[in-house]
Amino acid sequence: MRRAFTLSFLVYLLCAGLHVLATESPRIAVMQLRHETVTFLPNDTTRQDFIYPGSPAKGEALLKTSPRGEMGGFVKVAREHGAKLIGIESPGMPITGTGSGCVTLDAYEYFVGRMIAELKKQGPFDGVYLCLHGAMAVRGIARPEAELARRVREVVGKTTVIAGTFDPHGNEDDAFLQHANLAFTGKYYPHYDAYLQGERAARAMIRVIRGDYRPIHAVRTVPILSATVYQWTGQHPWSTLVQRCLIWEAREPDVYVNFFYGFPWADVPDVGMCFQVISNGQPDLARKVADDLAGTAWRMRAEMFSATPIHTASDAVAKVKAALANGKHPAVLADYSDRSGSATWILQEIIRQDVGKTVIATIRDDRALAALAKAAAKPGDAFDMEVGGYMDDSAGKPVRVRGILEHFRVSAKGAPLGAHVRFGRGNLLMLSPQLVQVTDPSQIRSAGVDIGQFEVFVIKSRVHFRRGFDDNGFAKTVLLVEPSDPHMGTVHLETLPYRNINLKKFYPFSAKAIRQHNGGP
Repeated sequence: MRRAFTLSFLVYLLCAGLHVLATESPRIAVMQLRHETVTFLPNDTTRQDFIYPGSPAKGEALLKTSPRGEMGGFVKVAREHGAKLIGIESPGMPITGTGSGCVTLDAYEYFVGRMIAELKKQGPFDGVYLCLHGAMAVRGIARPEAELARRVREVVGKTTVIAGTFDPHGNEDDAFLQHANLAFTGKYYPHYDAYLQGERAARAMIRVIRGDYRPIHAVRTVPILSATVYQWTGQHPWSTLVQRCLIWEAREPDVYVNFFYGFPWADVPDVGMCFQVISNGQPDLARKVADDLAGTAWRMRAEMFSATPIHTASDAVAKVKAALANGKHPAVLADYSDRSGSATWILQEIIRQDVGKTVIATIRDDRALAALAKAAAKPGDAFDMEVGGYMDDSAGKPVRVRGILEHFRVSAKGAPLGAHVRFGRGNLLMLSPQLVQVTDPSQIRSAGVDIGQFEVFVIKSRVHFRRGFDDNGFAKTVLLVEPSDPHMGTVHLETLPYRNINLKKFYPFSAKAIRQHNGGP
């Protein structure tokens, strides 16, 4: 009797111990390293570009850096499952935004070195979450996100679960998943589902930690290289591809699909389209889904380059004038090709064709702003200066604007932050020290501008502007604009000086690439 009781009691203790282990709060390190690098821009992204108030951040401050993005979704779900999150000191996006070139090796090694050192100090961990973009390019490191995962793996060991979240404009292949267990990317452009992907990453990581999910992946790259302006998921064929990914995820429980459109402005070895499929211990299923999606994308390749009409600046402004005459306003002119922020092509045509009630948001010109600061300019002063058109050939030529300075803002240290110039027939020019991608009218309103006085909105954006100007029904006319010559940012990728890839291995730049992908010589 006593032996039976003792045995039963031991079994109870063992089961209780296993339950405690299974429900113990997992310790998860949280890190981020994000940049969308335009390698063709002349200005490198340096260590100092990542250092500003709020960056780097650690602890709770890091966990709050993007409450509506991947970070916010991950933190919410991880904490719902009782996880203890440790924010490792990490930089935010550089102050230069996406209008900057290669990240220097010094910057990468400095921040990654600090992150790895803190990871060693704070460990051990059950999981590591990497909030990434996927299109970072670093001088001297071919695949910086995969290299980060490799270094993290060296520190945390084989059993710790590593998960990353990505932007669909990442240039990714199989390299990251050679070191990490999980990857999740948004599917929509504009990127409406970033928060959702953060939630998925947390939920899947917890399941792997607790032994409920065994990630097996399959990866297929597709030799298609397209300008990002073509990739709006609000229209076929991109919407069709996204829907096919969603259908597979709906049909097959525990299957996750990553659809990387590719980011052509980065001259890196893994540029181009890619599908990653992660399954719960089912390699054959992962391969089946990946093959289907890659084949579907290849069949639709021609349609990817014909669905989006693009206009030269002169034609677009003429079309807008006709639209205004027919009451089809507000109208949006989106300069999709301006990566530096200082392009003047549309501004030139607004002046030449005498269009009124137009806000240009924005032209990058730190030189003009510095001149205003030096002159101690104030609202009400006359303005007569050349603006923009100085970064490179793709920016066009400086344009002379005559008007009245309506607004001028400087920091506490006297650094110019922006200016508004009233000119022409009710027009407003907004000057900024860096590229500003306006994606919603509220951004203009928050700068103290009454948007109700304008009929035309000139912005620097490829697709993200549809979030606030199109998908919500705001604009009655939307036109995508490019300069008359094929400059950087253009759909004419063959004019860009690629050195790390052979462009002729990608559709639509070589008939040979098509034959080889179809199994021919």
